[in-house]
Amino acid sequence: MEVQAYYQQFERNVRIILDALAAGLDLRTTALETSLPLEVYVLCEVLNQGADEHFTLTATGVARLAEFQQQFMKHEDQALAAMKRVLEDKKSFMRTPEGRVFTKEMLIRRLEFFNEAARQVNVMRTQQALGSPRQYAV
Repeated sequence: MEVQAYYQQFERNVRIILDALAAGLDLRTTALETSLPLEVYVLCEVLNQGADEHFTLTATGVARLAEFQQQFMKHEDQALAAMKRVLEDKKSFMRTPEGRVFTKEMLIRRLEFFNEAARQVNVMRTQQALGSPRQYAV
């Protein structure tokens, strides 16, 4: 999938994940419980540095995604324009603990993550709806 498609599907992917969480999907035994909050945090940093947006997160865990979505929807036009600017800018970079990284690449990785996470959540919801046995002991 190309970057443009990830960009166009971003809001849908976030909505899919949030809908699954609202429906009671349990992420405790998946990598998403840890990676989702981290990816939301990094996405906020990318948007804050690369596009002068002001996303601040106070929630912890997967609740960060809902908090991010509220802020994103509140300033949707500006946030989407900011994402588009970052994707078009081939020279901007940001500092990370590992060194300097292109802001565009950081955003592309986040968009890919949310696309894959939405796909994974859809699979999990389908398994749950079909009554598949749990894959772990509670």
